[in-house]
Amino acid sequence: MAKVQPIDSNSSAAEAAKPAPADRPKRPAHWRAEHGGGFEGREALLGQAMNMVIKTLNQTLPYQHHVNDALIKAHLGAIQFAKNNGLLEAYVEHDRKMMEPVNFRMRKLIEETGNKELALEAVFDITECHYQLVLDTKIEPGKRTWISPFKGNLEACVRIGQMDLTEAEVHNLWNRPRLEAYARDMGVEFRVSDLGADGTVTCEVL
Repeated sequence: MAKVQPIDSNSSAAEAAKPAPADRPKRPAHWRAEHGGGFEGREALLGQAMNMVIKTLNQTLPYQHHVNDALIKAHLGAIQFAKNNGLLEAYVEHDRKMMEPVNFRMRKLIEETGNKELALEAVFDITECHYQLVLDTKIEPGKRTWISPFKGNLEACVRIGQMDLTEAEVHNLWNRPRLEAYARDMGVEFRVSDLGADGTVTCEVL
């Protein structure tokens, strides 16, 4: 699995870093590539983050922990609660409703530019909710591919009786319908693949 790829200078995402002419709608400020050149003034924050990474990676029992572990467990705990109470569809709708302001804003940008790729960029490329959860994502025009991050944590939780979810349930009852709902609100259509035998998932904008 390829790591998250740098934005190509010719890509639509890179264009967001350039001054926008008056007749072209601007993307959100945090979408641009201008970050001040480094971590000057944020050294303490960087140190805290690196300390967290080292402490987390030192945890090798009962399995090798990764920097996305806490986020994965939070997702799984919420999904398990929804399953236990027959609320999975309601939970997906709750998440969609929370994201409505962001996704409706994206819908406006997509309608103004005709650029459906913005939907993928918004959901996968610039969103901590994705790249803090999924550490490696392959970026291609019209498509994003990644490995489902839930397998290791889920196996450990099931083994000790905390959960009874399967990775397929997480994908089919949470991940896919949530992404499809985001797409509808952005005025596009996503085709989300089945969960591959190795955990691979692909999302394409149609």
